[in-house]
Amino acid sequence: MRLPGAEPDQPTQCSAKGCRRDASYALVWRNPKIHDEDRHKTWLACDEHRTTLSEFLSFRGFPLEIKPIDELPPSE
Repeated sequence: MRLPGAEPDQPTQCSAKGCRRDASYALVWRNPKIHDEDRHKTWLACDEHRTTLSEFLSFRGFPLEIKPIDELPPSE
């Protein structure tokens, strides 16, 4: 599977620093102080880092949605 904007052969790797595992989840978030409501960023998380990455974003008050990675729309 490819994420929107990703290169064709780019792996879906966890976004946690130093982690090389395949991601299972997409953390879709935005910073309301600088992003419009229609602009979102996506971090990927493996099973081990899903909680720590989502807590990092939640503590900052960023709107966050966690989805299984296979529920993301395919890239065009």
